[in-house]
This record gives sequence, structure tokens and C-alpha cells, in this order.
Amino acid sequence: MTTLRNPRPGRAYTGAPNTIIAGDVNLYYRDWGRGRPVLFVAGWSMCSDSWGYQMMALCRQGLRCIAFDRRGHGRSSDPGGGYDLDTLADDIAAVIEALDLRDVVLVGHSMGCNEIVRYLTRHGGARVTQVALLGPMTPGITLSASNPHGIDPALLAQFRSTQLLHDFPRWIEENVEPFVPGAGPRMRDWLAQMALQCSLQALHDCHLCVEESDMVAELEAVDVPVLLIAGALDVSAPLELTARRTAALVPDCRLVVYEDAAHGMFLTHVEQVNGELLEFIRAEV
Repeated sequence: MTTLRNPRPGRAYTGAPNTIIAGDVNLYYRDWGRGRPVLFVAGWSMCSDSWGYQMMALCRQGLRCIAFDRRGHGRSSDPGGGYDLDTLADDIAAVIEALDLRDVVLVGHSMGCNEIVRYLTRHGGARVTQVALLGPMTPGITLSASNPHGIDPALLAQFRSTQLLHDFPRWIEENVEPFVPGAGPRMRDWLAQMALQCSLQALHDCHLCVEESDMVAELEAVDVPVLLIAGALDVSAPLELTARRTAALVPDCRLVVYEDAAHGMFLTHVEQVNGELLEFIRAEV
């Protein structure tokens, strides 16, 4: 069974239209369709807008699709802190509680996968029936004695100091192509706009949060079926470092690898991803 941590006290509730109030943060969310709920958690620097192609496809198949903007991202508030995995997992719990979601399917991308895993170990899986992880950053990306093929933390720190905190727009311009290879200029502009509207503090602290994550034990405790989708061309979350290690740790996991896809496979391989998600969800009906 999942080991529970100590979730923060207090209750979340819906406030102004499309807003969930949870402690010191207002979380913007979108809620489309009727039926079994599917909750989407975006990746680093992305917001709920990024899930539009999945939400449209799944809600047309009789599912209720919800996505929210992480604190400091998109239209959610910028509280000046709380960019640790425990608090971010509590924000997922706030959305689930405020909307009273049950039998929910959690779908995460990149950093969102870490948040989902922490939600399960911190709050339990009583309301969750399935999980889909796309391009995960789990179990850990940083070089260590237990992760000899990880990324040198000095390189990650250098990104934050010389690129993120120096010329983030330029970094986006240079790195959108590896994220969505072959995408058109309007798609690249759209992704850049999402990233540029984020709080710089949120981007910095969330990046550091991912660097410090070691989720081996937590992945072993996941007790719901997991679909894992990864791209063989992913340079943000290299396949052997992330997805294959994650799949080996989760007790009930099916790994799907797209040989010609990168980190943003849910945008470049829309039909394939949507089909995988729908098949996975329907398997539990």
C-alpha cells in the first residue's frame, strides 16, 4: 500500500469562476465534458492550455477533462513560494477535493509526473484509479552514487544561473525545436508564450525541485495501473535515464516508446497519444 505523508491542513473550495482557492493560492482550472474525470498536470513552464488537444479528444469520448495551472504558471496566482513537491502535490489534492473528483485518471507530463507520484504517496490513491505519465522526469535525473548515468548537477545549476536567470527568452528560442521537432513557427510561438508568462521564481524553484527529486521508493509504492509514454529522441528526459527506470520500478506499468518522438510527444504525436490514453482508460471501465 502507498505510504502516506502528512498532508497540510485546511480545505480547498471553488471561488470565482474557474478558480480553486487553496490556502494562499488561487489555482485556475478548466473543466470540460461529463463522465469519468481525467485530471491533467502540465510540465515545467507549461500550463493547462498545453493539454487542449488531449482534452478535446477525450471529452468527445464521454470523459470529463480537467486541467489546472500550477502555482506561478499561467493564470494561477504567484504566491512567492511553495515550489516543493509536497506543496505542489497538495495543490493537486486541492483540485481533486474542491471538484470532488472520484475514480479519477491522473495524466502528467515531465515535472507533472513527479507531482503525481508525490500526490499518491502523500495523499493516497483512494480517489485515483489509473495514472498516465508522459515524458517523466522520474525517478531522478541527477548524477549520484545510486544514479551513475545522471546529469551533473553543476550543469543544471549553470542552466539556472546563466540561461534561466540571464536570458530565458533566448533559451526558449533555441530549445523549442528539440522539444517539438519539426513543429511550425506558430506552434513554437505558442509554447514560448506559455513559458514566458510563468513566474521566474516558479521556473527556478521548480527546476531545482526536479533536480533534487529521488523517487525510487515512491515509484515502487504506486499501487494503481500506470501507462508510461516516452520518446526515444527526448533530450529533456532521456529515455534510459527516466522512462525505462521508472517502468522497471512501478509494479503495474506498461511502457510505450515512440521512436521518432521527443519530449513534447503529446503535441507532435497527438493522434497516437490520444489513442493510447483512450485505450488505457477504457481498459478499466
